[in-house]
Amino acid sequence: MDTYTEQLNAKGYIDEAIDPRLDLVEEIQRLKREKNAVILAHYYQEAEIQDIADYIGDSLGLSQEAAKTDAAIIVFAGVHFMAETAKILSPNKKVLLPDLKAGCSLSDSCPPHLFAKFKEQYPDHLAITYVNCTAELKALSDIVCTSSNAVQIVESLPKDQKIIFGPDKNLGDYVKRKTGRDLVLWNGACMVHEIFSQDKIDQLRSAYPEAKFIAHPECEEHILRQADYIGSTTGLLKYTITQPADTFIVATESGIIHQMQKANPEKTFIPAPPNNACACNDCPHMKLNTLEKLYTAMKFELPEITLPLSIIERARRPIERMLEISEKYGL
Repeated sequence: MDTYTEQLNAKGYIDEAIDPRLDLVEEIQRLKREKNAVILAHYYQEAEIQDIADYIGDSLGLSQEAAKTDAAIIVFAGVHFMAETAKILSPNKKVLLPDLKAGCSLSDSCPPHLFAKFKEQYPDHLAITYVNCTAELKALSDIVCTSSNAVQIVESLPKDQKIIFGPDKNLGDYVKRKTGRDLVLWNGACMVHEIFSQDKIDQLRSAYPEAKFIAHPECEEHILRQADYIGSTTGLLKYTITQPADTFIVATESGIIHQMQKANPEKTFIPAPPNNACACNDCPHMKLNTLEKLYTAMKFELPEITLPLSIIERARRPIERMLEISEKYGL
């Protein structure tokens, strides 16, 4: 086993000393040109990573953008399942993830072998899975959805069609309430969206009575019930741009606030606090990525995301089914 493989297995990234005199941003830009790479950054990344990216956005949208480019290498500053999605949509491109240990609590909450057994209990049900899941889970699905189209995807199906929805029970519960459909829910959740403090949010709303309270549908029902607007990360960003309000309390991962502030420098954004001592809610997996790891990933072209061709082919079908439905209904 070579040193790099040992480091990847132990740490999740290449741990090489970096000359402190290097201008990392400049070096990353140089490597990008030299290697014909494109850098994708999810909204939940640190601000300095967002600022160096070619595309910033939600996971599926980023993978779609990368697939349109002629880049040979996709560098995905996000978490593992997002880089897998990029590989599914661009199987002939090399996909790098700065830190292999950048996982996802929601994705981890639905092991594919257990979901396969779960599906066996409901043989006449279609399986719809939220895009925030592993490639293997996508391969077990009939249709993939996003937080912005989940309601419409379900509504596009015949009313008598029985449906399993996974892995996020909170998003699934939100879809059930919006559609009136009786979905069978997998019991999974995102740690970031499940620890918002009701009491602290109440205190903030009392302190800022004119503020709009906005939330991601992965939040629990009692949080969503009081929201002025519920939407995907991109939806929340657009709402802050189009609404005349000048103060927003934001119930999702706090990384999105960087883009909200860039788009609305005159407005105030307050992260909804979690049920702990922290002032805002950060995803520890997303924050594993750093400029240093981004640089070493591009320098050594490691860690690389690889998937069996059979998984890529099976996982692509439910994504394509979603895109077909989305196009048909103008989503």
